[in-house]
Amino acid sequence: MGEGLVRSGDLVCRVNEPADYWYGVCDGLVKMRMTTREGIEVSFLVVSAGGWFGEGTLLKAERRRYDIVALRDSRIALMPLSTFTWLVNNSVGFNQFLLHQLNERLGQILALVANGRAQNIDGRVAQAVAALFHPHLYPGTSLTIRVSQEELGHLAGVSRQRANEALHRVEKTGIIKVDYGKITVLDIERLRSFQS
Repeated sequence: MGEGLVRSGDLVCRVNEPADYWYGVCDGLVKMRMTTREGIEVSFLVVSAGGWFGEGTLLKAERRRYDIVALRDSRIALMPLSTFTWLVNNSVGFNQFLLHQLNERLGQILALVANGRAQNIDGRVAQAVAALFHPHLYPGTSLTIRVSQEELGHLAGVSRQRANEALHRVEKTGIIKVDYGKITVLDIERLRSFQS
């Protein structure tokens, strides 16, 4: 098991690279993104401290289908493919963890698609905040998280200014408290079910 430091804006892994590692975020924040043929960047998932990613690519033995970009300086755990494969072949507990992880991630992606189609900007920003507080994908996350409005804008697919405006409108509902560089969730269930 290795560890690496990635600077904000740098790639953790690149689309079409061979999948040699399973990645974990020890500290920091990363996003999964792809670029369309038209050159439009689409961010579709964020992984915060405590989260793991890349298992699907390893299980399918294919090249990466997306870039992973650090949204801030991040410390990344690197589990070699050989160790990952050994655990898959020999550990029931590890397989149960992976199954749970894949199921939770699928739910997160389905919610992202639904929110993108059905929510206005306030709802998208609220759901982007809620996604950072996923108890199974990011265990041990406190109800206060360090996140900039620019990072949140990336996650919600809006500009920093629009994210800022939406955050303050959501804050007025009493669900969250916004401070410089951080957000505190006051009512996680209301945040998760927030409809705009």
